[in-house]
Amino acid sequence: MIDYVKISLLGGLCLILFGSGYWMGYSKYLNYKTEIEIVSKTQEAKVESIQKQHELVTKGIQDEYDAKLDLIRNYYANGMRQPNSSGVSNLSTTASIANATAAYSELVGNCAKTTLQLVELQKWLNEQMGIK
Repeated sequence: MIDYVKISLLGGLCLILFGSGYWMGYSKYLNYKTEIEIVSKTQEAKVESIQKQHELVTKGIQDEYDAKLDLIRNYYANGMRQPNSSGVSNLSTTASIANATAAYSELVGNCAKTTLQLVELQKWLNEQMGIK
């Protein structure tokens, strides 16, 4: 009978040790899970804030680009406007020179548009990289 008592005490001790080990591990797991949820929510809020900042920067630069592009298009719409201080045109009225002038005006207008695109893209990249 003493052997049964010793075995049952030993079994009870094992159950107590296993239960307390399980409980300690489980409580550590719950703490870890809570910490991860807090960090996750903080990171989500940060990412959302950064995305909103990116959208604002993109919208602002897009609006500025559109306004500047309209100005360039208006400026070159009817050919380049070059001041002529002497009041006398130094261009002949022949068709070939008129076609060359129109082609030159279109080329200059396209160059201005491309330059604007590059300048605004550089500005956009610099502002996007500055957001943290």
